[in-house]
Amino acid sequence: MTRTSRVRRFATLLPLATGLLVISACGSGQEPASDSGGSRPKLSVSGAYMPQPVMKDMAGGFLTVKNTGGAPDKLTSVKSGAFGEAQLHRTSDQQMQHVKSLKVPANGTLRLSRGGNHIMFLNPERKPVKGEKVRVTLHFSKSGDIKVSMPVEATNFVPKK
Repeated sequence: MTRTSRVRRFATLLPLATGLLVISACGSGQEPASDSGGSRPKLSVSGAYMPQPVMKDMAGGFLTVKNTGGAPDKLTSVKSGAFGEAQLHRTSDQQMQHVKSLKVPANGTLRLSRGGNHIMFLNPERKPVKGEKVRVTLHFSKSGDIKVSMPVEATNFVPKK
């Protein structure tokens, strides 16, 4: 084989060899070093309120958590200086159950509402009244803390949809 024919053969095989290297690099199984933005939860809280409690030792809390991120999160606890304790409750078959966390799905919503999942506040310093605001800290397993000011509304308040 002459030198010229070897050069032509090499020139013909070079694009094929380059393509194989690119394909094998793409299939290496390693994740890209940079985050594309879709693999983390991105939370926002809206519609928070507390109906003025009827009983002196407990109150309910309602809100919506929206996750526009590509990963789920969990609401794991709630704290408020106005109450001795706050619990997360799931409602199933008209029964309240104290739970350790509530899921916030990726690209989804967690709704805490009357008759459904909610926050139960116990042992208030004093009974909150309509017009006041209760400061609350929501703790999420991945996103950390989000502070919310929860207005106290009328006992029979129903939010607009």
